[in-house]
Amino acid sequence: MVYLNYNNLDLETQQRLLSMSKEEVESRFGEQLRNYAKTQYLDYDELVEQEAIRNLYTYDYVFNI
Repeated sequence: MVYLNYNNLDLETQQRLLSMSKEEVESRFGEQLRNYAKTQYLDYDELVEQEAIRNLYTYDYVFNI
């Protein structure tokens, strides 16, 4: 087995995983992030992207070769 982290993946895979992570973050924490962005005067989309990237680094990528 080969263990990789997010930085070791190619750009296309990173973009696909980032979009999937954004959807996951929005479905799990969307309302909380919207409220936080509103009270702190932050851009919601930027906040979701930051949280999605943070979420990606919690995954373990394992490939069987």
